[in-house]
Amino acid sequence: MDISYKDLNIIFEDNHILVVVKPQGVPSQEDSSGDPDMVNLLKQYLKEKYNKPGDAYLGLVHRLDRPTGGVMVFAKTSKAAERLNEQKENGNFEKKYLCIVEGEIIYKHGELKNYLKQYKDNESIKVVPMAEEGAKEAVLEYNLWDIKNHFSLLQIFLETGRKHQIRVQMATIQHPIVGDYRYGNASKYKMKLPLCLWAYELKFAHPISKKPMVFRVYPPEETPWTLFNINNFLSINMKNAKRDEKKDEE
Repeated sequence: MDISYKDLNIIFEDNHILVVVKPQGVPSQEDSSGDPDMVNLLKQYLKEKYNKPGDAYLGLVHRLDRPTGGVMVFAKTSKAAERLNEQKENGNFEKKYLCIVEGEIIYKHGELKNYLKQYKDNESIKVVPMAEEGAKEAVLEYNLWDIKNHFSLLQIFLETGRKHQIRVQMATIQHPIVGDYRYGNASKYKMKLPLCLWAYELKFAHPISKKPMVFRVYPPEETPWTLFNINNFLSINMKNAKRDEKKDEE
C-alpha cells in the first residue's frame, strides 16, 4: 500500500498520546512485508512535525490485525506507555468493535469462549482443546444490532486480545466475517470486499491527567457497511451508556 503519514487521520494529540485511525491494509507495526506500518509512519510524522533529530519515541500500546481498520492510541513517552499498559493489564482499557458476519445470528446477545493456538508454519489460528500445548483462552461478547440481506451487524467486546480472535471465533460458529479470505468464504463473492471488522471505540483514562477519554470512529461508507444505519445504533448506544453512568453516580 502506497501511504505516507500525511494520509493518516490523527484525531487527538497532546504531549503524551496520539490517537489515530488505522486504515485497513496497513500493519500496526513493522513486519516481514516491508510495507509502511503505523509505528514507522507516525515516527516519521513526529520527526518532521517537531524537527526531532534521530529516532522519535513511539510506544505501541495495542495492535489491530492488518486487514482491520479503526481507532488506535500510541504513547509519545515511555511513562504514558507504561501507564496505558497497566490499564490494559487491569482491564481498564476498553476496546469495542463492529463487524458484519455472514448469515442471521439467532441470539441478541452471546458470549464465545474458545482456546486458540497459533501455528507458525502459516500463521493461522485454530480452535483447539483447552489442554493442548500452546492453547490460550479467548473470550468475547457480542450484541446483535441488525440483520440485512442475510448479513448480521454485531457489536463486539473483547475480554481477551488474541491474534485473529474475532475472525476465528465467528468462523467457528459458522458466521465468518464478511470479506475474510483466511477464515471465511470471501472468495464466493463476485466483487472483492474488505474485511468487515472495525475497531470503532477506545475508552481509557489519560495516562497523566487520569481524565476519562473516549474516542469513536465510524467504519468506511462503503458496501456492505452502508446496508446498516450505523449512526443510529451508535447514537442509541451512546445514550444508553450515559444513562448507565448517571445511575452509577446516584
